[in-house]
Amino acid sequence: MDTEYWALQQGSSSCRTADAAAWGAAQQQKRQRCQGSSSDQAGSSTSNPMQISEPEPQDLDSGECDEEDYYMEDDCDDGDGYDEDEYEFDEADFNQHLADKFEDLPPGVEATVPWLQKIAAKEEKEHRPADVNAPDENTKKYKEFKQFDTVQNFSNHHYAKHSEGEPNREWAKRIQHDWKLLEKDLPESIYVRVAEDRMDLLRAAIVGPKGTPYHDGLFFFDVHFPSSYPSRPPLVYYHSGGLRINPNLYNCGKVCLSLLGTWSGHGCEQWNPAQSTMLQVLVSIQALILNEKPYFNEPGYEATANTPHGQTHATDYNDNTFVYNCKTMIYSLRNPPEHFADLVAGHFRVHGHTILAACKYYMEGNAVGSVVPEDEEESDHLCGDAGASSSSNAPKPADGVQSVGFRANPAIKRGVFNASLKTLFEDLLMEFNVKGADTRKFLVEKLKKNLPAA
Repeated sequence: MDTEYWALQQGSSSCRTADAAAWGAAQQQKRQRCQGSSSDQAGSSTSNPMQISEPEPQDLDSGECDEEDYYMEDDCDDGDGYDEDEYEFDEADFNQHLADKFEDLPPGVEATVPWLQKIAAKEEKEHRPADVNAPDENTKKYKEFKQFDTVQNFSNHHYAKHSEGEPNREWAKRIQHDWKLLEKDLPESIYVRVAEDRMDLLRAAIVGPKGTPYHDGLFFFDVHFPSSYPSRPPLVYYHSGGLRINPNLYNCGKVCLSLLGTWSGHGCEQWNPAQSTMLQVLVSIQALILNEKPYFNEPGYEATANTPHGQTHATDYNDNTFVYNCKTMIYSLRNPPEHFADLVAGHFRVHGHTILAACKYYMEGNAVGSVVPEDEEESDHLCGDAGASSSSNAPKPADGVQSVGFRANPAIKRGVFNASLKTLFEDLLMEFNVKGADTRKFLVEKLKKNLPAA
């Protein structure tokens, strides 16, 4: 050590004190040990004076030399081949040296320093969700969740207090017929539970169709078969969470549909005791109500479908509807209806990434319901057609009329929409992450935003 100290003192014009020189020599030895040649270098330092007579200057004011020490310190945390008794690490001195080094850097430059990048990478790794492809209990239950199944009873059904007394045989046979149709012909996006103890009760979940402001949402309905069924249509209640998400779905739970007798209709639009079924009711709700332009469901508004004025209002309505859709998702995640908790958890675990990507896409200025590119590389940030479900009957704009697939909203309205959706996005990200959805991309983006800019 004396030989190294003397050589270092002679060779470096900037190392004026013995403590500074000793610190520099110790750091040099540490780098040598990390390179796996500590024994050779130690021998040469004591037995070959010619080699040590021209050492590299250990300038404590030199940024290049100091940076190299930080990287080696970080890379050698395992301490392989290092005897701690040879050098006593002064953590306070080391931290002070780091503070001095980065003290004068302009804001944001710290992000380009590898020593700080390693800290960010560590934090990013800690915030990563579990592997979404790994099997878990939610996934298993979701895959096993049947589209149609029977349960013992409903404890919180909207019509639980509606007692029809002892059912007659014809009534029971007709409901059992409906059950068989539902079990056999339900679309993949509709789920039903019926009660063994209460044949008059049914609960259904409908997935919002693609290409609409209801896409990937879950909408729940309670159904009651009155004693006069099928002479009279069933009673249907929508679990709104207090939101008016459609002109035909009231915040009080009322479902406005000609087939249910809650709205005027003609011919096959009305309930026919001999032909109408519960399956027809559920499919009609999905196809006729949850369509790509629900604004025109309002009586009289369909007359403006082929006008710029009507299309502008339809676009505004879609923005508000998607916000309500997101709120309904959060409501369902936090208060899943009885017997549907596994469906809620599994559905949003699978579709969470798609929903978050849609929120981002819409906040960029694209129309609600337009096709969201699957990969960023394929996206030119252009608004495509709505890609609506073929089941929708919403009016189509005439030639030359603004399509709902393109933005026409004033900036102030779009600003309100973005602000609302941004808040909901954060809530959805948290809820989906808890359910095990693939949120890694969005968590990384969130982490990067919280780090100093590069």
